[in-house]
Amino acid sequence: MSDFVLSCCSTADLSKKHFESRNIHYVCFHFYLDGKEYSDDLGQSISFDDFYKAMINGADTRTSQVNTEEFVEQFTPFLEAGKDILHVSLSSGISGVYGAAKAAAEELSEKYPERKIYVVDSLGASSGYGLIMDKLADLRDSGMSIDEVHEWAEEHKLELHHWFISTDLTFYIKGGRISKTAGFFGSMLGICPLLNMDHLGRLIPREKVRTKKRVLQKLVDRMEENAEGGLAYSGKCYISQSYCYEDARFVADLVEQRFPNLNGKVVINSVGTTIGSHTGPGTVALFFWGGKREN
Repeated sequence: MSDFVLSCCSTADLSKKHFESRNIHYVCFHFYLDGKEYSDDLGQSISFDDFYKAMINGADTRTSQVNTEEFVEQFTPFLEAGKDILHVSLSSGISGVYGAAKAAAEELSEKYPERKIYVVDSLGASSGYGLIMDKLADLRDSGMSIDEVHEWAEEHKLELHHWFISTDLTFYIKGGRISKTAGFFGSMLGICPLLNMDHLGRLIPREKVRTKKRVLQKLVDRMEENAEGGLAYSGKCYISQSYCYEDARFVADLVEQRFPNLNGKVVINSVGTTIGSHTGPGTVALFFWGGKREN
């Protein structure tokens, strides 16, 4: 029986069933839809389809990260039960939640000095962050101690690659990530941005690609270029998508055809309501293990 708890935020964008099957605990972000508050609880309070339909119909969205008090509330029962905690947070490059988790750990370490509380900045997001959690669960289940799993996470987290595309620029314009003029001409010309996460956990535009089919294919090209072992890649591969399952399925089929040694089928998850509030519908993201991200 493991003597420590693996914890993360709901923004790791795995399914509730997946989290429970791997014994990974999570704490929920919050979001607002037309002023009404919801928990980002993996599609339980509102389905992902209903959420994205509301966005398409003009609903206003905003998000709220987990605060220090909520982390204290999440961690305390485990500590009282004599468990140590390894919590992995959403990237500090896109959220301040890492700081809130660290503050809670420092506060609780004074109250429970005999317990270990580690907080790791994943420098990742969505199901890429989820793929890191899945790997840490493997290591825990293999018998590694909390110190060993913590050390592994810090040493290898930048080897998880995140590549994103968006086929709908509406919410990038709304959020100010691209100008209205650039968005207008991009939409007219069928331009889809290709982005990835850099070594600081920031989402960086890398290329502008014309047509949806080409940019979806580019995702798989980037995997071929960056995956550990290239076409001989034998790790797991996850995809997350926001209200565009057929596009995600197209990418998954290409990956399964091009990488015959994959560890199982490609897992397709939904982009959760926190990250989806900023990206909107039409996002497909591909996650896999490769060389260490350096820029």
